[in-house]
Amino acid sequence: MKKLYIPIMIIAGGAALYEQSKATPNIYIMIGAIVLFMYGMMRLTAKVPSKNQDNSEEDDTER
Repeated sequence: MKKLYIPIMIIAGGAALYEQSKATPNIYIMIGAIVLFMYGMMRLTAKVPSKNQDNSEEDDTER
């Protein structure tokens, strides 16, 4: 699934940057691209464990 989110995020980021470079950018395209990019980032970072979670697991095994 991660392989699907990365190209979508690249396309959304490129669309937002391209739209921003226009003389009169369409605000709805900008908002849509930013929302899509942020959703992709949320889904990608959801799989990364927290730094504190690793420490709490090590503390539990020592006790």
